[in-house]
Amino acid sequence: MAISMKTTTKMSALLACASLFALPAQAQDSVRPDLEGIWTNASLTKLSRPAGVETLVVTPEEARVIAANTPIAGLEGGLDEGDGVNNTPSADDEDFGTRAYNNFWVEPGANLAMIKGDFRTSYVVNPENGQVPRLDNPNYDFERRNFGSRYATGFGDARGPEAIPNAERCLIGFGNKAGPGMMSALYNNTYQFVQTEDYVMILVEMVHDARIIPIFDTAEDARASRRPLVLEQWFGDSVGWYEDGELVVDTVNINPLQLSQSSIPITKAGHIVERFSRYSDNEIFYRFTVEDSNIYSQPWTAELSFYATDDGLYEYACHEGNYSMPGILAGARRLEMEEAARESN
Repeated sequence: MAISMKTTTKMSALLACASLFALPAQAQDSVRPDLEGIWTNASLTKLSRPAGVETLVVTPEEARVIAANTPIAGLEGGLDEGDGVNNTPSADDEDFGTRAYNNFWVEPGANLAMIKGDFRTSYVVNPENGQVPRLDNPNYDFERRNFGSRYATGFGDARGPEAIPNAERCLIGFGNKAGPGMMSALYNNTYQFVQTEDYVMILVEMVHDARIIPIFDTAEDARASRRPLVLEQWFGDSVGWYEDGELVVDTVNINPLQLSQSSIPITKAGHIVERFSRYSDNEIFYRFTVEDSNIYSQPWTAELSFYATDDGLYEYACHEGNYSMPGILAGARRLEMEEAARESN
């Protein structure tokens, strides 16, 4: 599990780098929402509505009950009130090490997502059943690597570095933190938004991912300024504009490696449109719509909110500078040797 340490963010250097890699953008002159600041989207709400819950909006008491029974990292039991998570095993138990060992390292939020004053049971609002309308047989063949299963069991494919999921390799954050379709996860649910005349930059606390979005005068100008398809970037090719007091961001061409491990995958034929607006002094209302007939039976839409926070951002150390990867690969080679020895006897 990654360790967070306080750090100073050098935004001026980051924005200077943006000009080296992003297409020239035109300054906007429409009314734009003020998104600057540090925000969090931490909540126990998931993308799809849990089984047995019929309504999108619930009362505060119903929200408390649902939150108390929400699995954490795929494990039943939720956050307990003591110093463990999900009935954490003791040091001499066989499954010790496969679950979070105390609440200090786990901060997914304490309740369901509150959006415009209401507790929500799913991020998905359309379809009304709160479920992502995935096709049973998608018209696209991609390998699914289950980071959640590896986290809960400690077992997974370790044939080589490329077999290990992106998040475990610290390439990008897990749980679709940086999006497109930015959602909360187990920890590090903080973001910094920076706006200039020509760009919006969203710094994601987890794995210090940064989305640098060029801003154009109109939707037509933005979509006419796509990068070549050969440039398969993390988080896709995003372009933005301001419209009716909202920041609108349209994304296509997500990196295939991210596609295979995303909870919101789209192919090159699909796109995701995100909309950011200020609902109040301390709340950004965030809505995104996903369209891709290769994977989904219909377009679908999700909503959540970002809330202002004074906590600041933390460094996401991840695997940087430690021996996790050599240890994972060495363990896999040892298991292969033991299996070969058994087969030869």
